[in-house]
Amino acid sequence: MVVATGSCPFGLWHVHIVWSGDLVMQVRFLREPAEGPAHPAFRRYLAGDQDALAGLSSVATEGDSVYARIYRAVRAIPYGRTATYGEIAAAAGTVPRVVGNAMRANPTPLVVPCHRVVAKGGIGGFTPSIEVKRALLALEARRG
Repeated sequence: MVVATGSCPFGLWHVHIVWSGDLVMQVRFLREPAEGPAHPAFRRYLAGDQDALAGLSSVATEGDSVYARIYRAVRAIPYGRTATYGEIAAAAGTVPRVVGNAMRANPTPLVVPCHRVVAKGGIGGFTPSIEVKRALLALEARRG
């Protein structure tokens, strides 16, 4: 298995990606760029292509753990739409607090679009910054 790494800019952040073929192993938002170009699908997504990430898979969705079920439910949220922690919990057979913990631990944001999971009365949290979540939701709202 050949593992590649790279990054692409998104506002003040750089999206760092680790992947092999169409399997994404890690996505992080950092202030500094990584060596090498990002997977082309991420560049297309950040340019507004709503289908760009559909052909990628995530290590996070493999298996039948509660987190894997949550991540699969999150992947089903359409581009430009959101779902609450409670809605994802119901779909995955768990409780909202566990969904929040899974979102915080998500190794592949964007592929598993945790920015689309919001609190019942507001936007909810996001690592590394709520501003990244707002920017991603705004990107999808403009294109969706």
